[in-house]
Amino acid sequence: MELSRSSYRYAADLFIRLLGGVYAIAFYSLSTQVHGLIGTGGILPAGEFFRQAGEVLGVGGWWRLPSLVWWWSGDAALMAFCWAGMVLGVLLLAGLVPLVASAMLWVLYLSMTVAGQTFFAFQWDNLLLEAGFLAILLARPSWRSRPSVNPEPSRLVIFLLHWLLFRLMFAAGYVKLASQDASWWDLTALTYHFWTQPLPTWTAWYFHQAPLWFLKTSTAIMFVIELVVPFLIFAGHRARTAAFALLMFLQVMIMGTGNYGFFNILTMVLCVPLLDDRWFSRAARDTPPPVDNWRKQPALVGFRWVASVVILAVSVPAFISMVKRDIVWPSPVQHLAAAAAPFRSINAYGLFAAMTKSRPEIIMEGSRDGINWTAYEFMYKPGDVHRTPLFVAPHMPRLDWQMWFAALGRFEHQPWLQRLMIAMMEGRPDVLDLLENNPFAEEPPRYMRALLYEYSFAGRRQLRREHQWWNRELKGLYSPVLARQP
Repeated sequence: MELSRSSYRYAADLFIRLLGGVYAIAFYSLSTQVHGLIGTGGILPAGEFFRQAGEVLGVGGWWRLPSLVWWWSGDAALMAFCWAGMVLGVLLLAGLVPLVASAMLWVLYLSMTVAGQTFFAFQWDNLLLEAGFLAILLARPSWRSRPSVNPEPSRLVIFLLHWLLFRLMFAAGYVKLASQDASWWDLTALTYHFWTQPLPTWTAWYFHQAPLWFLKTSTAIMFVIELVVPFLIFAGHRARTAAFALLMFLQVMIMGTGNYGFFNILTMVLCVPLLDDRWFSRAARDTPPPVDNWRKQPALVGFRWVASVVILAVSVPAFISMVKRDIVWPSPVQHLAAAAAPFRSINAYGLFAAMTKSRPEIIMEGSRDGINWTAYEFMYKPGDVHRTPLFVAPHMPRLDWQMWFAALGRFEHQPWLQRLMIAMMEGRPDVLDLLENNPFAEEPPRYMRALLYEYSFAGRRQLRREHQWWNRELKGLYSPVLARQP
């Protein structure tokens, strides 16, 4: 395999640096909403969560829920974790203290992911942790990373990065077909996708107007990229270059029509190790890398090998089980997977297996008298039918995303939404800061309700004449009317 003959000094350095940029983006995004989501006055306070977890799990709870927030859960601590993540991300982006910065970033993001509860139940949070852990195994124990003088990175870790990208992309295509959703098989899925995705952009409206042949062709191309191209990752130099170009193209197209936080940027960063040093420096072709004296780092080498074996021992069975689910793995494999699971760094992937074919949307309303109701507007999710759908990525507005999931389910299955409505009736500032407007600035409402509407993209004439992006139809109450004690 050509991997053994290729140099990856520049690719490894660029991957680690760019991953630091993704970390910085993720922590900055979180800093703008952390108090409203999990702060002391938030929807799901982290301190309360860990106190209850401690009562149930006992002394060993820190292993089941590994997080620094066990010990520091106040608002100042949560914001300090976010700022520390931003600073460390910038240091890593600059190539400074790569090993220390990578390790600390992984610990901090794991801590916040665990503390985030429902609001961190996204595959790209786990993907960042998995990529971040591999960055620890790849990073050099030096003050500054300089690819021209760095020793050759571990080929085993480069392989694990390729394996992660393969699993991510192939699973994305496989689960769509395995779901038996007819819209994937007849290539009509994109006739629904652009207006039913969680946070559409204004460009999605225009793509939705495309002719059926274009949408079907685009779906077919997507399947080729997700199901065939990943196998080029393990081929030769030219094949990997082709895989890089095609995978990057897919991510750019997704970014151009939807808001998926930092997911697409992170996937693009994972594509960087597909390019060996021939793409970065002519000198790298002719200059042999410095000799790496492994004897001076036995602990790091041992940790790298043990961690790599664990990653393969857990990820390979998980991937095979995705294709053939009736396999019963030996108990040591199951125990190892269970032990690694709390750290969220060896994961299964596969996004949006079944295409959503309608768009239920929750509209929150408040009232002081129970008769006259006023709607709240969220930052980014559809509400006002005349408001232009926005580009918000790489920011990840976690409350707006959860509202999309909640609309697909039932109110009684969304305890966090019930707590959101209570917080709105109490007028908690941190929670209200997550919304676009607060129509009850002078006095909180005494009553709250959630209505369910059916949304769809408006037609060309409505957009041109009335600047109306959406049509909607009221379906009824989503929640019972909640009342605050006077």
